[in-house]
Amino acid sequence: MKLASALVLMILVMAPGWALSAPARPPAGSDKAASGDKTAPADKRAPAAKAPSAKIDPRAVLQAMEEGFSSVADRVTPAVVNVSTVSRRPAAGSSDDPQRFRDFFGDEFYERYFRRRPREDTPRASGSGVIVDPAGYILTNNHVIENAQDITVRLSDSRKFTARLVGRDPKTDLAVLKVDATAPLPAAELGDSERLRVGQWVVAIGNPFGLDRTVTVGIVSATARTRVGVTTYENFIQTDASINPGNSGGPLLNLDGRVIGINTAIVAAGQGIGFSIPINEARAVMSQLIARGKVVRGWLGIAIQDVTDELAGSFGVKEREGVLVADVMKGGPGEAAGLKPGDVIVELGGTKIREVPDLQRRVAAVAPGQNVDVGVVRDKAPVRVRVRVGEMPSEDTATAEAEMEGGPEGFGLQVEPLAPDTAERLGLSFSQGLLVVDVASGGPADRAGLKRGDVILEIDRKPVHDAPGLQKALAAVPPGRSVLMWVHRPGSDGQNQFLVLQREPQP
Repeated sequence: MKLASALVLMILVMAPGWALSAPARPPAGSDKAASGDKTAPADKRAPAAKAPSAKIDPRAVLQAMEEGFSSVADRVTPAVVNVSTVSRRPAAGSSDDPQRFRDFFGDEFYERYFRRRPREDTPRASGSGVIVDPAGYILTNNHVIENAQDITVRLSDSRKFTARLVGRDPKTDLAVLKVDATAPLPAAELGDSERLRVGQWVVAIGNPFGLDRTVTVGIVSATARTRVGVTTYENFIQTDASINPGNSGGPLLNLDGRVIGINTAIVAAGQGIGFSIPINEARAVMSQLIARGKVVRGWLGIAIQDVTDELAGSFGVKEREGVLVADVMKGGPGEAAGLKPGDVIVELGGTKIREVPDLQRRVAAVAPGQNVDVGVVRDKAPVRVRVRVGEMPSEDTATAEAEMEGGPEGFGLQVEPLAPDTAERLGLSFSQGLLVVDVASGGPADRAGLKRGDVILEIDRKPVHDAPGLQKALAAVPPGRSVLMWVHRPGSDGQNQFLVLQREPQP
């Protein structure tokens, strides 16, 4: 109640032009004033006297803000825990180090808090977590406990527990731990991240650099941040509340003291740029991890890429309008529904799709076995397709709906027919197409993103089987104009993608 009152005062005081004033009274001696009758016509009322504005004490304003932040800290700090691990990871320098987190936290911070120290026999790490259930369930980041052999949780009252890993989800960088206590533990209340607005106050609590239960304050700088480069499914809350190594897994809170995010990453090169996983997404992942120990997601069995400005015209859409299907996996839900390479998915289940992260998140949220309507643009015409969504295979058998990086622009290449023995050596199941054997550095093909070892399958949506056919197709492209190219890039998860090759303009 004290917190609510303090926040109301803050809001009123900070509203432009607001001042305390007394209610207007009827003039003294009037019949209406004596009788208390308030039904007199407006034209018979005497004008109300304007009451003087009350002075606002700046100290009261600051004290109200102080009370608000302190109340959040007092309420939630007992539910914030320190998570320390002993790892199975080999000696320092192992290729298993999660480079993506080194990039975000910086080498010095990473070496100190996430990697083993040179003289230690066993790698150790520490981070934060938040108790979300009095029964002992704790939400934290996957990278905090990744490869851990032993996990220890320390509460604010210095009690220590050995924690059991309930489940983890690398795709969202979330993990759930469980500790067994003889009495219910203090638990934080979960909020609603969908209601967040940019500019709202937020409070972060964690253990940066091993400094237990540090409290910092900031605002929501942005919502729905994608392409941060930390996880497969990204929809981060961006905040300027100070987040440092060791804060990972700790809560981001609103001024009601409810958890609205799980602090996950920072930009090492910047200041005041931190990222938190929205609690609504974390809650959904946590529920599945507790119920089944893993996260089940929907899957279409397609490879996708963004529609760039160079690609848009070739497919009859605008830039960032939809997601381009670069490849359709054999036997997958997409193939069964009739999706084809070159389709542009512009809608899924009635929701507009603008870019790759949109489609990835929304497909993953669909329950396997459920039918979903997909709106596509095919050959520049709208088409409706109904897909029965499948279950995403495990990590060791397939990847998620894969984002393919399209090249920017693109001539200057040398090719040769794809011989059967070469196809076998590259692990290809086909022997048609042209193998790229050389790409001139800085030339049009290089700018298009072509690489040695790529296999050109189509030019301008038509198959090519030999060098003369390719030469003929490219010769038809006017100087300064571009042509669509479909290529296969061999590898452990070799997939197809579209590139735009541009012919050099004539001087």
